[in-house]
Amino acid sequence: MEDPVLVRTRYNQQELETKKFPAGSEVFTVSPDFVTWFDVIGLHDVRFIERIGQQFNIHSLVLEDILHTQQRPKFEEYGNEVFVVVQSLSFDPINRELVIEQIGIYFGANFIITFQENPDDTFKAVRERLEMSSGRIRNRKSDYLAYALIDNVVDNYFDVLDQFEARMEELEAEITANPTRQAKQEIFQLKFQMLDMRKSVVPLRDAVNRFSRCECSSIDEGTEVYIRDLYDHILRISDLIETYRDMLNGIVELYHSELSLRMNNVMQVLTVITTIFVPLTFLAGIYGMNFDNMPELHWHNGYYYLWGFMVLIALLLLNYFRKKKWL
Repeated sequence: MEDPVLVRTRYNQQELETKKFPAGSEVFTVSPDFVTWFDVIGLHDVRFIERIGQQFNIHSLVLEDILHTQQRPKFEEYGNEVFVVVQSLSFDPINRELVIEQIGIYFGANFIITFQENPDDTFKAVRERLEMSSGRIRNRKSDYLAYALIDNVVDNYFDVLDQFEARMEELEAEITANPTRQAKQEIFQLKFQMLDMRKSVVPLRDAVNRFSRCECSSIDEGTEVYIRDLYDHILRISDLIETYRDMLNGIVELYHSELSLRMNNVMQVLTVITTIFVPLTFLAGIYGMNFDNMPELHWHNGYYYLWGFMVLIALLLLNYFRKKKWL
């Protein structure tokens, strides 16, 4: 397990400074001339998290939610400061599983603190926007940065859904060609993962809705319109999740239909074979009886006549089945 890291970014319209510090560093000064972003990567140093809480007078319930990484997405107001929990999602193409990471965002006037579980930088795109001074992010306060971070997480949801869709199309093609038990297991695995994604998105929808209606002094009126747009994006994601869940149900039905079709084909072939052998078995049974008064038994070529008659019956039945398109 890697040691926690603190990345401090200070910026305004003219200046940008980013530095990385080891956990335990006392670098929590905030200036009214800058927006200061403290990004804590790694949550296993409890004492370090507690020191941050003491420095910024963060409520103990917030610290508890940060350290217990099984929280539902939520939005809470603490005076003029705001705490938001979101869940970052990614899809592991190798293991074909959904990876969920909890992210805590706490912000007030001129500062914002983010708490990430994993060393992978979820906010790389936001850092690049800051470095390039592109868009509105350098011209606005910490509330807009909080919006940008959540929006970055939500944009990743679309990427995850695109990967889900691609995999569902592959599964559909595989099942049409050969409905294996492994494909069935993966369908149900995707259904459970889609359910997990829904559990992450639905509470976030409510949290962002509260965010857009918040009257906290740390949130400017100009930021509210962007938060409402973020809410619309989450609604789209919710609709897509429901659509993909229906698609997965359709793939399950396709799987069962393909199995039934293959079973019907097998039964059809067996029925045809049985139908052909019924008259042949009848003839073999007749001439297998041990009566003395059976004139055909004394024919010199009777054995060959019987074989020829049996082959003729089989050919006539096969021709009949082909005309009926049963073969």
